[in-house]
Amino acid sequence: MSSFWRDRPVLVTGATGLLGSWLSKRLIASQSDIVCLVRDWVPQSELVRTGDIGRVRVVRGDLCDQTLLERTLGEYEIDTVFHLAAQTIVGVANRNPVSTFETNIQGTWALLEACRRSPSVKQIVVASSDKAYGDQPVLPYGEDTPLQGKHPYDVSKSCADLISGAYAHTYKLPVCITRCGNFYGGGDLNWNRIVPGTIRSILRGERPVLRSDGSYIRDYFYAEDGAAAYMHLAEKMAENPAIAGHAFNFSNEIQITVLELVRRILQQAGSSLEPDIQATAKNEIIHQYLSAEKARTMLGWTPSFTLDSALSLTIDWYRNYFANLEK
Repeated sequence: MSSFWRDRPVLVTGATGLLGSWLSKRLIASQSDIVCLVRDWVPQSELVRTGDIGRVRVVRGDLCDQTLLERTLGEYEIDTVFHLAAQTIVGVANRNPVSTFETNIQGTWALLEACRRSPSVKQIVVASSDKAYGDQPVLPYGEDTPLQGKHPYDVSKSCADLISGAYAHTYKLPVCITRCGNFYGGGDLNWNRIVPGTIRSILRGERPVLRSDGSYIRDYFYAEDGAAAYMHLAEKMAENPAIAGHAFNFSNEIQITVLELVRRILQQAGSSLEPDIQATAKNEIIHQYLSAEKARTMLGWTPSFTLDSALSLTIDWYRNYFANLEK
């Protein structure tokens, strides 16, 4: 780990989520002085379950509480902010768009405005998503692809992304934006997501369920690679402040259908089960994948894990997780 992080005051929002847990664990290993904003107590979170939450400072509160954010940034003299907190489930956004808009859009402007009022903040990394691009005719998506989400979740990410750019360009706030594909990895307990849901079904001897017809093409990105990429970006921002305001895609640059991914997991898990294809999904983009050329050239970044190596680690994590539940 870089000495850049040793004793560095860092705020992580969304620290009990999938990516937030792995990022927090990586920051702990780098000896950062970490503050985590936590709204709901999630005992199953990787950060909580492993006891690592006892190694960080925890601020309990809502992301939309700008006064709380300003207090946190000021009292803990935060240098670097990783904004990961979001409502990330497409189905939830379709059913309850208002709560998704409040968290993903209002929460982002509240945090950025708090940062604008906090002179100690030197780097801000805001997690957007490939969904911010919406459905596009030209693939792969580059960072200059227009942001044009049409459904609630996609719109929430487009808006948060544009707001982040506005704070960078109008107020010279040191913000960079990350756009990644579908995160997966150990610790994801949102069972309606394809990777954890498939693995849980296999380990229970049940057919994995596909909400779609299996033909949707996605860009899948391993959470530990994402955590490393976010830290790498913050370091590069410190080296070269001129990259503030830029957005970066992080991706393995692969295209794989949902059905192909499920079959890959079945093969790695040694299962002969057949998927249950329900084809009931709505408001989902048909084909997405990202170009990471800008991150490679401007940041010198490359992923550390292949899809197969990361899936193997992920399956092992869930085997251990369920084995421990049975003890």
